[in-house]
Amino acid sequence: MSELGAGGNRPTVDVIIVNWNAGRQLALCLESLVRTARDRCEVSSITIVDNASTDGSADDLEIGGLPIRVLRNTVNSGFAAACNQGATSGLGDYVLFLNPDTVLEPESLSVPVAVLESSTEIRTAIAGIQLYDETATISRTCTRFPSPGSMLIRAVGLDRLGWVRSYWMAEWTHEETRHVDHVIGAFYLVRRRVFEELGGFDERFFVYLEDLDFSLRASDAGWSSIYVTETRAFHKGGGTSERIPAQRLAYALRSRLEYADKHFSVSGALLVRAGTLAVEPLIRFARGALRLSLTEIADMAAAYRLLFRGPTR
Repeated sequence: MSELGAGGNRPTVDVIIVNWNAGRQLALCLESLVRTARDRCEVSSITIVDNASTDGSADDLEIGGLPIRVLRNTVNSGFAAACNQGATSGLGDYVLFLNPDTVLEPESLSVPVAVLESSTEIRTAIAGIQLYDETATISRTCTRFPSPGSMLIRAVGLDRLGWVRSYWMAEWTHEETRHVDHVIGAFYLVRRRVFEELGGFDERFFVYLEDLDFSLRASDAGWSSIYVTETRAFHKGGGTSERIPAQRLAYALRSRLEYADKHFSVSGALLVRAGTLAVEPLIRFARGALRLSLTEIADMAAAYRLLFRGPTR
């Protein structure tokens, strides 16, 4: 596809939404897409990849004349695999990976597309926008590429105490547009040709960090990411996995180990593994005990059982 859009017309965007029991959130997300401006881009397709939902959330989605198609998986194939599955069914100049717990504003799509179309961003492949939560607080979602040390700091929670910084850019207010290492995958706009050239998301990541892994691979290939604040969107955060805290933690831990094994040296990966498997559970247990939360302790224990048992599905 041309960087200026197919045939010199408005650039086209394929929207991919992975759904797993998102309930009413999915419909609200799609309704917000109806209201997005189309003056600088065109939504060529909206693909819902349903990962074996049981709540009917992917049924009856004829909303506002949107070009929606639903791909139904009989098993939960994971977020990365479902994203790749959805992306292969489109031909747009850009692919927007959008979480179902987001609600877009009128310029949420047209502004970042215009940024990537501008002559100053010809080597920028990925764009994210400002996200805010239920309290209207700007979410601090961008990150640096992690090192073994910064990943370990995040794992054991030292950054939350304010002593040191992890790879999360929590110290930055996220109030101005700038290039960053990584923008969160809740709203992840990518040039299609770059996504295809890099082979899409690495499906070894069932969920979590597949976007960070892609941003790093894009950077290694000479592309950059930009965080755009001229528009924004609501993001509930947590996703549908918040209803399964033990599995959610197990997914996150496994993806962290996968990322460390893939991108760090042997010694760096071992450092992350030691912190994740030996230090972090003790800290989580102590935190749960201080809060007198048997539920928190039980969820932590269940997560580590799942982690040691093998791949979580």
